[in-house]
Amino acid sequence: MPVTTSAAPPATLPQDFGALLREDPEIADVLLGELRRQSGTLQLTAAENFTSPAVLAALGSPLANKYAEGYPGKRHHGGCEQADAAELIAVRRATALFGAEHANVQPHSGSSAVLAAYAALLRPGDTVLAMGLPYGGHLTHGSPANFSGRWFDFVGYGVDSESGLIDYQQVRTLARTHRPKAIVSGSISYPRHPDYERFREIADEVGAYFIADAAHPMGLIAGGAAPSPVPYADVVCATTHKVLRGPRGGMILCGAELAERIDRAVFPFTQGGAQMHTVAAKAVAFHEAATPAFAAYAHRVVSHARVLAAGLEAEGFDVTTGGTDTHLIVADPAPLGVDGHTARTRLAAAGLVLDTCALPYGDARGIRLGTAAVTTQGMGDAAMARLAALFGAAVREEGDVLAEVRELVAKFPPYPG
Repeated sequence: MPVTTSAAPPATLPQDFGALLREDPEIADVLLGELRRQSGTLQLTAAENFTSPAVLAALGSPLANKYAEGYPGKRHHGGCEQADAAELIAVRRATALFGAEHANVQPHSGSSAVLAAYAALLRPGDTVLAMGLPYGGHLTHGSPANFSGRWFDFVGYGVDSESGLIDYQQVRTLARTHRPKAIVSGSISYPRHPDYERFREIADEVGAYFIADAAHPMGLIAGGAAPSPVPYADVVCATTHKVLRGPRGGMILCGAELAERIDRAVFPFTQGGAQMHTVAAKAVAFHEAATPAFAAYAHRVVSHARVLAAGLEAEGFDVTTGGTDTHLIVADPAPLGVDGHTARTRLAAAGLVLDTCALPYGDARGIRLGTAAVTTQGMGDAAMARLAALFGAAVREEGDVLAEVRELVAKFPPYPG
């Protein structure tokens, strides 16, 4: 528990924005500009969300000042009593929330979590089977520009050319042929649930570790709106932002038998001191995600994505896999006569902020969007249907879409008041 003493001065938080305005108006102007951007456009980037004021408060807390290399009770610095308390609370909440035996909450990002998982289980040159980048694999799944593609021999599996769904027979065939040391599930743009049990069966058949990269669905998993990989995977890597609605950061879940290897792979092998203010903010997010309100939110995120996907199809977009099981939607705007980059540019001009991503089988790019942030803002099915119509109008350059988007944001502000 946090240490308190009767002689300690009253606790206060230095959250006076006026001080920043006085001391550094140049950066204050940047922050105010970002606030105006978020308050005047709709954030549909699939990897983004709005944290709660409580998470923001933890991020701006005095723990930002604390250096705490190591783990609770085994730090390399003094004065870590409160840092230890924050990390122990975060670990306890994470293991309870996800039903895991062990959690490491120190990774600075999802990529840091994946790097640590590889470091714990693999050696340079080992073969790894993961979703190929053209089909939605992440940079850490074998990109030649990333450490993963430079240090390991990645083999990529894909999706069925007709359905757009993972071809598990292909996964099995590739596993039998290449005998990988690890098999990775997860994607930045696959809108359906992976079959974790089938991945486990294939991994067991060839004697491979099964690593689930659950960066995107982790918030849905917390809210019971998506299946969990925890019972099947040797290691689960995730981010704490996205649908989970916490601070930008990473986490790793595993069984007790791998706990020491994972911890040593995070510190001291792949990173130094934990960002303790972020760890505290993760603890806040885990607490919030354990509530019935968050579970209802997670299910709304999915239902909203399905409404929006159906609306986009009605507007003429080609939605991959014919819909979604998650917060993610990937759509090809080619039927409207434009490519993904042009669509994103037109949508951005209309205040609809999102990404592009590769489309399976071809060099074309589509648009990738998510419903986590707009659901946090309180929008419902009617707003999703209206958004789909605005998407069509923006891509076709019809009407004053930006004005309507600003009306929506004014009605559903990210932080009311």
